[in-house]
Amino acid sequence: MTKTTYKDSGVDLELYGKAMAQLPSLLKRTHSPRVLPSEGGFAGLFQLDFSGQLFSRNYVNPVLVSATDGVGTKLKVAQKAGIHNTIGIDLVAMCVNDALCTGAEPLFFLDYVAMSKDDPPRLKEIVEGITTGCLQGHMALVGGETAIMPDLYQVDDYDLAGFCVGVVEREKILDGSAVTAGDTIIGLASSGLHSNGYSLVRKAVFELAGLQMDHWVESCQATVGELLLEPTTIYVQAVRSVLNHYKVKGVVHGIAHITGGGLHENLARSLNPRVDAQIQAGSWDIPPLFDWLQEIGNIDQQEMERVFNMGIGLVLVVSPYFAESIQQQLTNSGHKNWILGSVVEGTGTSGWA
Repeated sequence: MTKTTYKDSGVDLELYGKAMAQLPSLLKRTHSPRVLPSEGGFAGLFQLDFSGQLFSRNYVNPVLVSATDGVGTKLKVAQKAGIHNTIGIDLVAMCVNDALCTGAEPLFFLDYVAMSKDDPPRLKEIVEGITTGCLQGHMALVGGETAIMPDLYQVDDYDLAGFCVGVVEREKILDGSAVTAGDTIIGLASSGLHSNGYSLVRKAVFELAGLQMDHWVESCQATVGELLLEPTTIYVQAVRSVLNHYKVKGVVHGIAHITGGGLHENLARSLNPRVDAQIQAGSWDIPPLFDWLQEIGNIDQQEMERVFNMGIGLVLVVSPYFAESIQQQLTNSGHKNWILGSVVEGTGTSGWA
């Protein structure tokens, strides 16, 4: 009688080995001297500080910051388009932008890739995107896990999860406690939908409107595929530059990553119970993508604002005396931005002025 093998159940260990052999070179493109060699080991190694003076961080009271996330059903769009080298950027962005809200310096990243079958070319594309995101986020990809589970996922399906670790000095943690009445609220432009609300997006675009990935959207001057797969913006370089610019004064009092829940829900998370955020309607340019989506999906305005970022990907709550300087720094870093409103005395909510 023929012996049963792992390959018979859907997992080809030889093919899996070939897939894994592609990854070390991709990881190394993200490594700095803080990543210690651990070839063949069971975990990644990262050095928090250096003993020499040239590169030392000289931490006084460092606190580790961690964040984890996925990209939701934007994965279904990537699979539908057959484009897999950008979704990894989204994965990194969703994690590192969250960690950034504490004022953290990102350190390293881990990924989890679950696939229905061994597919070395596709895995390489996915990890290429992850490493691109790590480079944008100034992080090292120090390891991860690839799981082949043929009975759990449909053919050609895969899933992603990411894990980010950063560090911040305890006295510089941004937790909303420093936000005071009179502070200025600055919004940084998103690159589009980012990675939220895609169940609603897919229903509107593919089910209700019956569009295909190559359909040209005149108002947006792009195809459906280009609009829906535009990677999430990673704000690390610009925000870390602002935070490092002010060595003594803490002029950034709060940061909010605008994801599911929209502007008001996420901005409220960066406040304290003594203040409210008042946003001026019309204070920023809403990309035509959102008007198009609202029209083809017949989506209520309140639902749009509750589900999508509406063109604002990150918010900084800053001292009003430094708002103009911070805006200029953000512009110089390539991020379009607007003053959205201000902070007043209140109970920890965000709403329209």
